[in-house]
Amino acid sequence: MADYILGLDAGNTVIKAIIFDLAGNELAVAAEDGQSTMPQPGHVERDLDELWVNTQQVIRRCVEAAGIDAADIRAIGCAGHGNGLYALDRAGAPLIGIQSIDTRGSQTVREWQAEGVGEKTFPLCRQKPWAAQTPTLLAWLKQHRPDLFAEIGTVFLCKDYVVWRLTGTRVSETSDMAGCGLLQVPERTYSADLMAAYGLDDCLPLLPALLEPTDIAGHISADVAAATGLRAGTLVVAGLFDVVASAIGSGVTQTGAASIIAGTWSINQVVTDEAPDDPSIFMLCTFDRQRWLAIESSATSAVNLEWMVREFFGEDHGAAFERCSALVASVDPRDEMPIYHPFLFGAQQDGQARAGYYGILGWHTKAHMLRALFEGVAFEHRRHIETLASAGAGFTEAVLSGGGSRSSVWPQIFADLLGVPVTVARGRETGALGAAIAAGTGIGLFADFTEGAARMTAVAKRFEPSPALKPVYDRRYATFLELGRAMKPIWANMAKDNAA
Repeated sequence: MADYILGLDAGNTVIKAIIFDLAGNELAVAAEDGQSTMPQPGHVERDLDELWVNTQQVIRRCVEAAGIDAADIRAIGCAGHGNGLYALDRAGAPLIGIQSIDTRGSQTVREWQAEGVGEKTFPLCRQKPWAAQTPTLLAWLKQHRPDLFAEIGTVFLCKDYVVWRLTGTRVSETSDMAGCGLLQVPERTYSADLMAAYGLDDCLPLLPALLEPTDIAGHISADVAAATGLRAGTLVVAGLFDVVASAIGSGVTQTGAASIIAGTWSINQVVTDEAPDDPSIFMLCTFDRQRWLAIESSATSAVNLEWMVREFFGEDHGAAFERCSALVASVDPRDEMPIYHPFLFGAQQDGQARAGYYGILGWHTKAHMLRALFEGVAFEHRRHIETLASAGAGFTEAVLSGGGSRSSVWPQIFADLLGVPVTVARGRETGALGAAIAAGTGIGLFADFTEGAARMTAVAKRFEPSPALKPVYDRRYATFLELGRAMKPIWANMAKDNAA
């Protein structure tokens, strides 16, 4: 008899199930891509019933592919994208799922900025409102969809919805609630004062029971066991905000360690002992009962390549991504190459920002355009990282994970333009692995996250920076920033035209 752990990772579209042994080896992987809907410009939603159907399918396929007795799966952990808004109605049925790349709350944020709401929320949760933040979306529904708002019975996050379907328990946990600005810091509790600062006094009863990530949330019901092939009674922990899970799953658990995630979101995070109170930092997330993650992030990372491949490459996604990396590798960074802004879903504090290419010439090829995209994504990561450094959360090397880490050239671009060594973890599914480590910790297989990460993670590759390329990247980065400043009023005018 062997011990295994099932990790689930629920992203903005894809749900993955991975079974790990206690050394972090993947026995089986299954994934299913769901569909987003965009009922209006800036609105990005998903069908919650489809998410649950996909979850059951990937679990069953994973268990079957592993060829193990489901009774040997000791526990289950789930990670999921943070923010957005997942709600049940008052009868406990799925109501709405809004994703974290939604920008409908941009006007709410501008109104709150004028009213000084961020100055009220930041001292309490170390976060200012932004468009896809959960309380922003809740306030938007309250103002613009009062009929739907009146139906809400429970507000939680993506992985909380999955945990509820698995166990029947309505819970969330401290990492996700901190990440979405609904947790008072450093007390790590819900707060009536915080809800009042958002103008959501009446919404405190809508929040679910608050657990720690490794706490037992419930167990697999008989119905779920029949649908998935799991054993009824298998323990399920509360789980993790996926950016925290990815940090843990790539081995980042020690104070001062850094995790960069190039996925749908640009995630840049550093482990700290104290809860930083610098308002320039975008987000503070609880890490464990002692430590924190200072986070700078925006929906500006590898989602840009996913869009490019979907719209302009008529071939299998996996093959297209590999071909894109090969094309990027065929050209060197030069000053006269195009610049790309990766703002397909707005910028961090500017939902009006737009993506764009600048400085295209007739001799530029597909390879040049792709390299500009790869660099533009990395430049926005660098901007976030410089914000962290200016607030005292700097680092001398980092671990890269997410879809971008699988490229043969992107990790080297990160190392070169950041000027620090970049490593890539052995496991590709770091979010699910982090969730599995949480599950193993919750049932006592590991003493804590650090022991779990030490046993289940390893470095696969290390990329050293090239000093010769740093000056070129520095000049191109300066142009990237200058173009952003110049375009800001133009983006604002475009948003007005769209609203009209």
